[in-house]
Amino acid sequence: MKSRPADGGLVYSTELGRTCPACRQAVAQCVCRSASAVPASDGIVRVSRETKGRNGKGVTVIKGLGLEPAALAQLGKQLKAACGSGGTVKDGVIEIQGDHCGRVIEWLEARDHAVKRAGG
Repeated sequence: MKSRPADGGLVYSTELGRTCPACRQAVAQCVCRSASAVPASDGIVRVSRETKGRNGKGVTVIKGLGLEPAALAQLGKQLKAACGSGGTVKDGVIEIQGDHCGRVIEWLEARDHAVKRAGG
């Protein structure tokens, strides 16, 4: 016989539909996911180049923007278009394929961000 979790583990209810297992609210009204949406930032955007874990391929990494996930994805899309390169947005960090540190720093400074080059 399987043991039941102490909190019940309710996943679906005919009253609410799908529910969040953490806060037990309807998924549309979940409060636990929206609480940790924006990472903390000190107001300084850090731009660096990394090759670690990428088989020697260089990637420009932009950290410390402190934006909502949707706004961060939009900014990532604009930066990729400005650099003419591909990339991704993961865990509050924008990664752009290739070494575009100078171009990214100029682009962000033109839009009133405090930018520092990190990592040499």
